[in-house]
Amino acid sequence: MNPLLIILGPTASGKTRLATQVAAKINGAIISVDSRQVYRKMDIGTGKDLDEYQINGKLTPYHLIDILDPGEKYNVSLFKQDFQAAYQAIKSQNQAAIACGGTGFYFYALLNSQGYTEIPVNETLRESLEDLTNEELRIFFIKMETSYLDLADTSTRKRLIRAIEISTYLTENPETENQISERSSFEYTPIIFGLNPPSEIRRERISRRLSYRLKNGLIEEVQSLLNSGLEPEQLIYYGLEYKYVTEYLTGVSDYEDMMKKLETEIHRFSKRQMTFFRKMEKDGMSINWLEHSKTEEENVDRIIQEYNLFKQTNQN
Repeated sequence: MNPLLIILGPTASGKTRLATQVAAKINGAIISVDSRQVYRKMDIGTGKDLDEYQINGKLTPYHLIDILDPGEKYNVSLFKQDFQAAYQAIKSQNQAAIACGGTGFYFYALLNSQGYTEIPVNETLRESLEDLTNEELRIFFIKMETSYLDLADTSTRKRLIRAIEISTYLTENPETENQISERSSFEYTPIIFGLNPPSEIRRERISRRLSYRLKNGLIEEVQSLLNSGLEPEQLIYYGLEYKYVTEYLTGVSDYEDMMKKLETEIHRFSKRQMTFFRKMEKDGMSINWLEHSKTEEENVDRIIQEYNLFKQTNQN
């Protein structure tokens, strides 16, 4: 079984570059998990950074970028359908699927699509399992033979106990297992890696990147979208760059006011992203946070090592 690699992080954390570096080494393809990169002609404001998909002259395959026209509405339900189609296409090519992005709600919906994270904690059961060895726990879990058997991540003791907890609940509540099986449409186990640079570094990157984009085509991009027939309200709907630059171009604010507000809102957005990722952790989703002090090469190596270890452990 091949895991689904997930690389997430707030804006300006370097996740796209890291994901493409990993993909280049494991014959991978990237699925964008971003609510705005699905739109064509919205390149600079959404930070597609498509040049980063070129590694040593070779294009890293990517999905869910440039699949809709600006003005079309997109939602998490459509995203899940598109993600599944992309995942199956990657799988059929014997490539490694790497989900990369910063839209936490989309990640949350994907990881909850199997429904297993909804199963409540059973403290009494957990206490009864504490004295068992890891091997005894593993045997206990395998004997339960529920639908969760081939999906569970049992790489640590904590996850193994959670797997037993879920299987026990499914055994005691067969109607729940049927409901989950009907909803379940993904055949993967995720390994999640997160990037979270120190706040001062993140702020500096955001400010520097915004300044660069404003001087190198962002305003022209938004003007072109307006010229194409989109109403200001349609662009404002997409928030951040598209909202504040549209207000500037339509005379609602001047340049300095626009830049100041936009910079502040992007910093706030970055904080909200991290808050959501922490919520994911609280809800039982394990995120392996990469150390900022490590080099990019070291982080790439760590991700690949854990990916290969998972495949070896679950090859049967």
